[in-house]
Amino acid sequence: MNTAFVKSARTSLMLSVLLLLMVSCGPAEPPVQSAAVAEPPVMETAVAVESESALIERARGIHERVIVMDTHVDINTANFTPDINYLQDLNTQVNLPKMDQGGMDVAWLVVYTGQGPLTEEGYNSAEANAMDKFSAIHRLVSEIAPDRIELATTSEDVRRIVASGKKVAMIGVENAYPLGEDISKIQDYYDMGARYISLSHNGHSQFSDSNTGERDDVWLHNGLSELGRQAIVEMNRLGILIDISHPSVEANRQAIELSRAPVIASHSSARALDPTVSRNLWDEELLAVRDNGGVVQAVAFRGYVDSEKHRAWREANEAGESAPPVDVNDFVDHIDYMVELIGIDHVGISGDFDGGGGVTGWNDASETFNITLELVRRGYSEEDIAKIWGGNILRVLDEAQQIAAQIQSEAGA
Repeated sequence: MNTAFVKSARTSLMLSVLLLLMVSCGPAEPPVQSAAVAEPPVMETAVAVESESALIERARGIHERVIVMDTHVDINTANFTPDINYLQDLNTQVNLPKMDQGGMDVAWLVVYTGQGPLTEEGYNSAEANAMDKFSAIHRLVSEIAPDRIELATTSEDVRRIVASGKKVAMIGVENAYPLGEDISKIQDYYDMGARYISLSHNGHSQFSDSNTGERDDVWLHNGLSELGRQAIVEMNRLGILIDISHPSVEANRQAIELSRAPVIASHSSARALDPTVSRNLWDEELLAVRDNGGVVQAVAFRGYVDSEKHRAWREANEAGESAPPVDVNDFVDHIDYMVELIGIDHVGISGDFDGGGGVTGWNDASETFNITLELVRRGYSEEDIAKIWGGNILRVLDEAQQIAAQIQSEAGA
């Protein structure tokens, strides 16, 4: 055998084996590493993207946990009788079946009186109207449906009643006109459960100019009357919230400046989004409410949310044509705007139901969840939504009542 050949063959074989071991035991080839790094984390991506069904389920959970409150619901006393009442699903935007269906916990039922002549006869007629509405609300909670709905006058009442499974009624007064010129009657309203009062409506009252003065630039008081100033002092003393939704810009400025307690706008939106609507509040008014510690309840009233869009829809509808209606998205745009301007602690929600309010998607209490759903879609947290739906207005009510106790203590009452 050729020994040199064998040695050479063995050497070649050993080198081949050594090379094979180095390749198999060495680091992975760069192209393979690159491919592994580039591969997307499939599981993490699936978790990060919330499905539509999951989002809706999350929104429903939030809606069930927070206190859902509408701060302005008009009433017709014909619907508060033994035979016709809110136990039935009447042709009203708010009643107990619709509140159940939509998850609305609290309705501020409104003692509304239209503006009439500033005469003794006018005052007497207005007072009769107001007493009729106060009585109707009390019949609802004490005679018609005491096992389904209860009257609340404090935030503690609200939380207790909601926890018991009942619905909550609260009382607001839209237009102080029925008080006549007797400030002492504000105490009577307080005793009957009223926790906010607006000093005017559409038309100047004995207390305050109305926003409607912008139509002809005719004013009665250039803001508040002396009687109006006295009324604010008395409301502060009692713990009744001052509602600035209907008075004029100047009256609102004076009211906020005078009030020791936070004020509210029970149903007003952002005028910057539709400058033609005098019922909404300019940025300077919104900022003044913020600085005062108060809250503005955005209102889902089509003509106040977007008057031009609503006009176009109405005209198209009359002509048998189609046009997009004012809807939940348009309404929540007002909430977004105000939250951005004055902060989450100073914005709330109202429907102005049974008084002309409603937008497509939230046209009655049964559709209330749609507002929460849209807020969730826009990224509002549960804490934010709890504040907007009721937490802010309850905080303001607490503060007004604490200030009232302080005022009464100062006076030795």
